[in-house]
Amino acid sequence: MVEHTEQQSRTEDSATLPGVTVIATVRDEEPYLAAAVRSILDQDYVGDLRMVLAVGPSHDRTREIADELAAVDPRLLVVDNPSGSRSAGLNTSLSHAADDHEIVVRIDGHTVFEPTYVRRAVRIMLEAGADGAGGIMYPVGDSPTQEAVARAMSHPAGLGGASFHVGGEPGPADTVYLGAFRKSAIEQAGGFDHGIVRGEDWELCLRMRRRGSLLWFDPTLQVTYRPRRRLREIAKQFWRTGMWRREIVRRHPETANFRYLAPPAAVVGLALGLAATVVGPVVGSGPVAVGGVAVLATYVLGEIGAALHAAARRPRLSWRATVRLPAVLVVMHLSWGAGFLRGVTARAASDHRT
Repeated sequence: MVEHTEQQSRTEDSATLPGVTVIATVRDEEPYLAAAVRSILDQDYVGDLRMVLAVGPSHDRTREIADELAAVDPRLLVVDNPSGSRSAGLNTSLSHAADDHEIVVRIDGHTVFEPTYVRRAVRIMLEAGADGAGGIMYPVGDSPTQEAVARAMSHPAGLGGASFHVGGEPGPADTVYLGAFRKSAIEQAGGFDHGIVRGEDWELCLRMRRRGSLLWFDPTLQVTYRPRRRLREIAKQFWRTGMWRREIVRRHPETANFRYLAPPAAVVGLALGLAATVVGPVVGSGPVAVGGVAVLATYVLGEIGAALHAAARRPRLSWRATVRLPAVLVVMHLSWGAGFLRGVTARAASDHRT
């Protein structure tokens, strides 16, 4: 009798729950794509659930893996994203969402959803009366360097105090990480801006809020994220992120704040400190040289202190990851700051594969 009641409830829910299309755009995601897609197809959502995957030009087996997954599950639709642009791919995926699906959920190639994510995200969004709802990015690493990057990304010293990085209480938010959205709200805001290569989600959320949309944060929604594995990859990622954040601030000056301006200020300060350290002895000015050394030493000690504080959080990092953490923080901060100072070049603006 209990089994019959539960089955009846699930049947009723499937008829009343809104249809959901999960969208993603990927390229060069061979190590992670299968896990990301399966985490969607294995969701316990009893309403109509489908997935649209926009695949850009890749140098690995990303397209082959996507096609293989689609061949065994008709709920997955694979479409082309010739430019490789994330924004273009997301808009293409959105355009292929089922007409009768009210909700769109976003996932990235480097992430994995736990089996109840879609169901809970939709419920939280509907109960809050919001146009979008999301939770926490939960970085996980396998190697010592990746572990160090994961810890840095979930600590205020790494990416600032945004709730989707460090947690917080449920409530209204400026932006959401991935998340579930009302499709109509995205469309009314104009979709993703093709002129924004990185930070396109944040910029879309800004436009949605300006139109009166409520975005909701809930820390119980956690998404497993796999960071880059090497410092060179981290430097490249954060350099480009800093460049595009500068572009967003240029377009929306009122969004500039300490979190965005601290890294470029640190780059300028370190450059001046290094110059003073070199020039001081040349011009015979001891105070100038001492001042330069003081600036450099303060920065280094600050990064070491932040790394030790982050490493001490539970679960404690291995010693191999701990000794890498200061270098990871330095690479993240200086790459982001240098990219911000550089800004988006004409070449970068036209290169949708950035």
